[in-house]
Amino acid sequence: MKELTAKEEEIMNYFWQHGKLFVKDILEFYDDPKPHFNTISTIVRGLEEKGYLGHEAFGKTYRYHAVVSASELGLKSMKSIVSRFFKNSYLGVVSSFVKDEEISIEELRRLIDEVEKNNNKN
Repeated sequence: MKELTAKEEEIMNYFWQHGKLFVKDILEFYDDPKPHFNTISTIVRGLEEKGYLGHEAFGKTYRYHAVVSASELGLKSMKSIVSRFFKNSYLGVVSSFVKDEEISIEELRRLIDEVEKNNNKN
């Protein structure tokens, strides 16, 4: 799956919040001046080509729906960041938060408990 642009992510959020939508429905979420119908339609079709949306036909128009959840996208994005910036090291990620004091000892203990719990399941 290809990464999303900011505008694509904005539109995906409408699908995650509201479910199945026609392009004309998406336009209603925008304040005036609204983007042009063709602009939104092009973005939506691009999202479908990238594998984020599916559609069902209603005559000459399509109603689109998300085929990727927000949590799936979040996990994919996180894995990409860990790969690109931390050489696939989750320890590197956690260490960077520890060094910046953005993660507490209590949070680290909970994280260790979670890792142990998951390892015991296997």
